[in-house]
Amino acid sequence: YCVEFRTESLSQHCALEMRPFARWMQYLREGHTVCVACQPPAMSTATHRCSGDGHNAHGDKILHWEAIGNSQCQGTWKKIRQLEHCSCPLVHSFIFT
Repeated sequence: YCVEFRTESLSQHCALEMRPFARWMQYLREGHTVCVACQPPAMSTATHRCSGDGHNAHGDKILHWEAIGNSQCQGTWKKIRQLEHCSCPLVHSFIFT
């Protein structure tokens, strides 16, 4: 499954990332909608959910995220909706880890 979030805030460290494998962090923006996939490696075998997917979050609950590979690139987002069938666009798509 996938979850759509609206980025509320992010640290300035995301824009400063210059390593080739992590340049995607430069494109994160406040107010953008991002799509995050929950795939088996990150999925709990007991709950069949990914940690941090905002399962019980509704409305205006602020959730925190952190980029893998740069712990200083972090921020907040709000859950928009969960999609049982992923149709994430190629840009602004991420995977829970």
